[in-house]
Amino acid sequence: MAFNVLVVDDSAVMRAMIIKTLRLSGVPLGEIHEAANGKEALQVLDRHWIDLALVDINMPVMTGEEMLEQIRQNPETADLAVIVVSTEGSEARIEQLRRQGAQFIHKPFTPETLREAIINTIGGWDAPETGSGPIQSGRFDF
Repeated sequence: MAFNVLVVDDSAVMRAMIIKTLRLSGVPLGEIHEAANGKEALQVLDRHWIDLALVDINMPVMTGEEMLEQIRQNPETADLAVIVVSTEGSEARIEQLRRQGAQFIHKPFTPETLREAIINTIGGWDAPETGSGPIQSGRFDF
């Protein structure tokens, strides 16, 4: 099974780094969509089937938290797997996001860290124990 992924971050460079890390993680990928803020992301969700959203917190127009609230209120997207990817360090804020059903990983992160978060969020996929391909090790500084 290949997963359709939505990457939401106001930085085009950061979106590119997240996508590169995602491709290196060995996770089976289908379509990858991008959005620069929560409002754009909701529009993508209206038009495309998305299995997983990787979302920054601090963005203009609509923050990741506001987007997550909207996703959870919509019956069509309420069960969407969401991983918040941020430099945010506040434990209270991270706990709030987890209460809304989102996983959290800190930037910077490795392909292995991202893969583990995806497995914890989605529950795995039909692939050998090692995944759909080799994991490329390395650390990206965001």
